[in-house]
Amino acid sequence: MKNNALAAIRSHPFWSYQILGWSIWFSLLVAVTFALDFQSLSYLVTRSIGFLYVAALGFALSTPLRYLFRIVSRFPVLVSSVVCLFFIILASALLRFLIGSFGLEGVVGLDYPAGTLFIWSGLYFVLKLNLLLQIEQEKVLRSTALANQAQLSMLRYQLNPHFLFNTLNAISTLVLAKATQQANEMLTKLSKFLRYSLDHSPLDRVTLAHELETSQLYLDIEKVRFADRLRLQFDIGADVGEAQVPTLLLQPIIENSIKHGISKAEDGGTIAIVAKKEEGDRLLIEITDDGPGVSDKEISGQVFQPSKGVGISNIRNRLQEIYGESHELRFTNAEPHGLKVTVLIPYERS
Repeated sequence: MKNNALAAIRSHPFWSYQILGWSIWFSLLVAVTFALDFQSLSYLVTRSIGFLYVAALGFALSTPLRYLFRIVSRFPVLVSSVVCLFFIILASALLRFLIGSFGLEGVVGLDYPAGTLFIWSGLYFVLKLNLLLQIEQEKVLRSTALANQAQLSMLRYQLNPHFLFNTLNAISTLVLAKATQQANEMLTKLSKFLRYSLDHSPLDRVTLAHELETSQLYLDIEKVRFADRLRLQFDIGADVGEAQVPTLLLQPIIENSIKHGISKAEDGGTIAIVAKKEEGDRLLIEITDDGPGVSDKEISGQVFQPSKGVGISNIRNRLQEIYGESHELRFTNAEPHGLKVTVLIPYERS
């Protein structure tokens, strides 16, 4: 029932409610006058014309409030409520003044039309605010669902038998080679990496420095497997460490570069990570590998699927949900070869 009511509010335009509401108000006054105060037909017509004038004034004064509500709805609830209450009272007082100026107070009075405008406008504001709150709640629920999907994806990846086998096998090799200190360091990094996914929800935002630190844990683990075949370059701007980014943003992209770029090359390759602040308060993150890249046809046709898993797809959905049209996620071929993934999001600090 609640969902049906919400759908009904969304499906009917503002003007339908305006016309219907003031038409009902006018009709009720005419009906009450006819039933309780009928004196003559000319008397009824005269009063009806007066009611119509007042209804038109109410319609004209309540319509601009709609656009005011739309503007102030972006502010906190308390601020928007106070501002809207002030303008509703102002519009009601103006209606009283206009009724007196046109000499219509003897037809319908002053308080009744002003009270009607106050209640009608207040009701619209409450319904509008409630609708906006429900829309925001739905967005949060969708974001939570996407975040949970990302977390499950991350856990599935971390518990992937191949990943754990390769990592533990590398640690075992270090133990057999009596490199106990290095083996202990790798166990510590693996523990921190697994703990990160359990302690941080993808719905959270963390600093870029924190996200890079976690990505470094993953890269250190992979370097045990690839050794000198995996080479890294970092170019991180001094002013972007405190920038807020969605958690678990970089690791799936780095994983994709290793899986499709580095692992396929006999000599391995290089992954370069760049982060800097762009004009217009935007944060630019680029992750580039020098693997084989993809064909121009795949890029231009937008049929490129970076990974068969859900990691990249989930990042795309999460960025859309969090930033809307204020973000970019691009896949382009690097020069002379390789793949570049570009993430452009608003620059925000906690």
